Amino acid sequence: MNDFLPEAVLKGLEEARRAAERRSSRLCVHVGDSVFRIRRLWDGGFSMDAGDAPKLRGHVQIYDGPRHLYQALVVTSYEERDERVFEFKWHTPVADGPAVDFEREREAPAGLLSRM
Repeated sequence: MNDFLPEAVLKGLEEARRAAERRSSRLCVHVGDSVFRIRRLWDGGFSMDAGDAPKLRGHVQIYDGPRHLYQALVVTSYEERDERVFEFKWHTPVADGPAVDFEREREAPAGLLSRM
């Protein structure tokens, strides 16, 4: 069907798709004090717009809005069409609570009531 559309219409549709992706995605990568928007995220890496993306290597932090998701080690990147693709050597989910040195019971009480 795209074979019958004029080039200007195809270009407009592609720009609208990119704008919708930017609005819907809250994912970003933090490198030092710099913050960059992520276009796509998967198990082996992430991608950003080619025009906005620096050539990253090393330790990065990945956030979904204010929520810290992963710590990752970026080892390589390459440009593919209109995006820069980054690959992880490893990425680790960030814990939302402190580490414990004991096994937690599955049916642990939420709190204890005392009689006075």
